[in-house]
Amino acid sequence: MLNPAEPDKSAFHFDPASRGFHVVYRRGEVNHCPGCGRTHWYVGRLSAECGFCGAALALIDTGMTGTGLLRRHFPQAA
Repeated sequence: MLNPAEPDKSAFHFDPASRGFHVVYRRGEVNHCPGCGRTHWYVGRLSAECGFCGAALALIDTGMTGTGLLRRHFPQAA
């Protein structure tokens, strides 16, 4: 059992090599579907879907810019 004062540091170690191959959709590049190899995509805000086989890929740049990204919370007047 883990002691809350001393968490197991090996569980939180970042190692990209252990993650494996990560397929993502990149805007402005030719993206081949990992399922069928074609290049027709329906691109949304968070993912892209292959137009032929329906395989979905995450976008590499998901909404980090644009209107409505940040909200300001003003204190309520008493």
